[in-house]
Amino acid sequence: MEQKINEDWVSQIKRGTLEYAVLLLICNKERYGYDLIQTLDNFSMLRTKENTVYPLLRRLLKNEYLEAYWQNMGEGIPARKYYKITKSGKMYLSQLEKDWEILVNDIYSLKEGGVER
Repeated sequence: MEQKINEDWVSQIKRGTLEYAVLLLICNKERYGYDLIQTLDNFSMLRTKENTVYPLLRRLLKNEYLEAYWQNMGEGIPARKYYKITKSGKMYLSQLEKDWEILVNDIYSLKEGGVER
């Protein structure tokens, strides 16, 4: 039972932070979907699968935080759909960064004794 509770908690953390992580990665470098999945796989708490990343990318496109373009990779290699962050996406990412800082500071405050503000 304890293992199941931990898995649920980890799942919720991932769901809440994956959008932020994807935007950070794309802000640093234009990427294609599989590249995002491979990069996130290097971070144990951010590992995810295609059926999570691609719907997230579609939502970020719909909200105009990202733009996409196709890049030809050469003869015999399928084209890749690359994603890049938009001006609106950068503004949204900036707000996520502020919110993340507040959350981390709040958690550390609780850990240090729960001093109310």
